[in-house]
Amino acid sequence: MEPLNQKSVERAVSQKALQMGSSFPCQVCVVGFLCGVCLTSLFLAALTSFGTFEFGGFSFSAISEGASAGNSSSELFINVVTGTNCSSRRQIRTAKKVNSLRSEEMINDERVSLLYSAWSALLSESDSEESDNLQRLGVSRSGVPNAPHLENCKLKTQVNERLDKHAENEKYPPWTSWKGLLDMYPAAATNEQSRYFRHQDISEGGYAPWITGSDEENYPLTRKVQRDIWMHQHPLNCSDPRVKFLVADWERLPGFEMGAQITGMCGLLAVAINESRVLVTNYYNRADHDDCKGSSRSSWSCYFFPETSLQCRNRAFELMGSEEAWKKGTVTTKESYNTKQIWSGPTPKTWGDPWSHMQPTTEINGSLVAYHRKMNLRWWRAQAVRYLMRFQTEYTCGLLNVARHTAFGKEAARMVVRSFDGKWPEDVTIHERSDIEEFVWSSHKPWMPRPLLSMHVRMGDKACEMTVVEFEEYMVLAGRIRKRFPQLKSVWLSTEMQEVIDKSQSYSHWEFYYTNVTRQVGNSSMAAYETSLGRETSTNYPIVNFLMASEADFFIGALGSSWCYLIDGMRNTGGKVMAGYLSVNKDRFW
Repeated sequence: MEPLNQKSVERAVSQKALQMGSSFPCQVCVVGFLCGVCLTSLFLAALTSFGTFEFGGFSFSAISEGASAGNSSSELFINVVTGTNCSSRRQIRTAKKVNSLRSEEMINDERVSLLYSAWSALLSESDSEESDNLQRLGVSRSGVPNAPHLENCKLKTQVNERLDKHAENEKYPPWTSWKGLLDMYPAAATNEQSRYFRHQDISEGGYAPWITGSDEENYPLTRKVQRDIWMHQHPLNCSDPRVKFLVADWERLPGFEMGAQITGMCGLLAVAINESRVLVTNYYNRADHDDCKGSSRSSWSCYFFPETSLQCRNRAFELMGSEEAWKKGTVTTKESYNTKQIWSGPTPKTWGDPWSHMQPTTEINGSLVAYHRKMNLRWWRAQAVRYLMRFQTEYTCGLLNVARHTAFGKEAARMVVRSFDGKWPEDVTIHERSDIEEFVWSSHKPWMPRPLLSMHVRMGDKACEMTVVEFEEYMVLAGRIRKRFPQLKSVWLSTEMQEVIDKSQSYSHWEFYYTNVTRQVGNSSMAAYETSLGRETSTNYPIVNFLMASEADFFIGALGSSWCYLIDGMRNTGGKVMAGYLSVNKDRFW
């Protein structure tokens, strides 16, 4: 019975299928299926013939393998890979992005140049010149952002002038633990407790504000010694008959370079302290030029604050006209002492012998110098040059501003332009300075690319006094510093030789900065070279290099050069002891 039922079901299904097959929709589907098979066969044949067909960003590769002469069938492989159209589209998008970035970079370069020019206008000598230059640029004074590499020289000088005189009704100057402009913060002036502690700080005699760092970061007793020298040079009553003076012109014999002049004055300061005299410096030939105005002409005070007060200077010059004062020995001059007393006389013993425990941080020929027979002179000259250069004048501050702007200004401008959320000058509003900017951040030193290595390469006629070393050996020492501090790439290069500047161009992995001044070609004397530059330039650019070297993070020089010797002294009384000093030679008197 079961087979009969099964046949009935199959017959019914067959009849139903026949009916469906006779229907129009089914016929359409069948025809479509057959057409599809034909098109697919043609499509695969085309692939087999042409090998590759691209569509929609993909590449289809048809490969016929294993087909023998007696085999009518082929195995077809279709590979789907990343297409060249996709790559092309990515290249187009990348090109558009690069062009967009280039366009944006060009716009930024224009803004950087505009900002650099605006800052240059701010360095103008007069307010009217500054206003005219800004107007030509189409920028207002209030719309120019702060220049991180420039100092407000006028304000800085005003602050330092206040710190370089006795506080009213006080024995000591107004040196407190409050730094910079904070001591002038209005809220502190009205606070009774703040006034009390300020008075206590002053009455106890604070440390000199021009010293940076702790005792461990400077030569021994530096902070105390600087305070004591200032007190010695600034008696409360210069007219007191007990106050004696030593009046001295700066050396001006032919062949005396600036380093020798400063070294000689360091010796005279030692003589003055040993004899309880106030040192008063007089004619300084290097300041005898038109840029040193008024009473600062022909005076050290054109570049740095005077070594004593105006009252003491006037009193000393008054006594020089008194025969009685000469007889009593109240006043003496440089001519009262012989060469040995000035250049190698006894170091002041007021503070004992702190040089006996100076940290050995100078390296010569791969070894630290722990002791030499002129350690007392090295310590004292460092103290003396630091005191003589304790505060820069507004003129010197301006020279440094110009030097930094010329060397680092474009970098600073790019850094500032990139820091804005909007597009300067259109979309950026420069707000008034807040209290923290005015009273706290104003004490920060101007920006420089750091870490910065200063390198003073002394060659030329110096060969008659010391072993002269080629520039390549300086760079070997620079490479040693860089191995320990791989982030180091910036070098402030000071040299009188054009040959050194030319050689620096071959060290492409270093960034060199230097003053824009005509340099020496050949081995002519330094005196002849300085004469060719003129008095103003031959004085200004070495002072700029000296102060830049004092502020750098590292220093390479030649201790056989008195200039390098003094730079080392400034650094070792400026918080740089632990930066060390790599010298290519030693002092010839050690």
